[in-house]
Amino acid sequence: MTRHAAIAPPDRIKILVIRRATVALIALVWCNLAFGGEIHDAAKNGDLAKVKALLNDPDLVSSADDNVRTPLHHAAMKDHKDVAESLLANKANPEKLFLWKNQAPVGDGKFEAANASITVHRPDPAKANGAAMVICPGGGYGGLVTGPEGHGIAKWLNQHGLAGIVLEYRLPRGRSFVPLLDAQRAIRTVRFNAKQWGIDPVRIGIIGFSAGGHLASTAGTHFDDGDPKATDPVNRLSCRPDFAILIYPVVTMGEKTHGGSKANLLGRNPKSEMMDMFSSEKQVTDRTPPMFLAHAKDDTLVSPENSRMLFEALKAHKLAAEYLELPSGGHGLNGYQGPMWVAWQTKLLEWLALQKMISHTDVAGSDGPGK
Repeated sequence: MTRHAAIAPPDRIKILVIRRATVALIALVWCNLAFGGEIHDAAKNGDLAKVKALLNDPDLVSSADDNVRTPLHHAAMKDHKDVAESLLANKANPEKLFLWKNQAPVGDGKFEAANASITVHRPDPAKANGAAMVICPGGGYGGLVTGPEGHGIAKWLNQHGLAGIVLEYRLPRGRSFVPLLDAQRAIRTVRFNAKQWGIDPVRIGIIGFSAGGHLASTAGTHFDDGDPKATDPVNRLSCRPDFAILIYPVVTMGEKTHGGSKANLLGRNPKSEMMDMFSSEKQVTDRTPPMFLAHAKDDTLVSPENSRMLFEALKAHKLAAEYLELPSGGHGLNGYQGPMWVAWQTKLLEWLALQKMISHTDVAGSDGPGK
């Protein structure tokens, strides 16, 4: 017969404590799931009265996590049904979505088994103002600087009440239309989800840096109103951005371009018509959206002539535009920090308020490097 050693009293106490803690943890998880589930069903059915009642049930609320209770309470008590639904359906923030179903267009009716994505950073519902920007990181069309020129910018926008949607577009590798198709799809997708995400569908802009600035300028000069007969409901919506923000952008494919970006986008020996098509200063029309540009005078990688040429074209068409030429900072504005970096952010917020894309109260707030 196998003999087991007797358990000493202290060990029995430890086991009892562990068992009780486990039971308590299971109960807490169950309460949160039940609490969130009941409110989720009520909000989905538009029954705000039930949402409020559940939020004020002392037995349920006392057991619920603050992360579930507090934002929902704020939304429900103010009758913000859409905000409550959004919080319940998408507690994880940011949220990543793929733009294509692994059949992404490359142009000329051809497709590839690939994808692009957007990451949606939404502001605190108490600060949200309904404006949003699709963010195009730079990288010379050979990579993506998604940190300081992507997610960092999204977080900075959130501080001022705007949603920031980071676009990880496909790299062209000579397939010139691929990044533009992704940017257009991103704008349509944000419009399609505008109500769920608490976004105003007529205040959706695009912002880009360096080669991402070229992509943003291209999206601002090549767009359509959507196809009302499309089977895909996303494609029925316009891909025109309501405004475009270009920070130390590549703009032209002509003499003043950035050689690496041009080669990656168009190939080594592009045809003149392709160079013209992707030179945004040559594509401005009366429907081009308002644009804000910022560039350092001492940028030796991407000449400020890129911004100057586009600004002149915008003014020639009497369009709303502003160009901030910074005295120093080079390309990347001193590594995304310091007075020149803060200067364009401050001026941009003021300009957005003048364009009625945000309110003047949204201009104030926490400014930082946007990293």
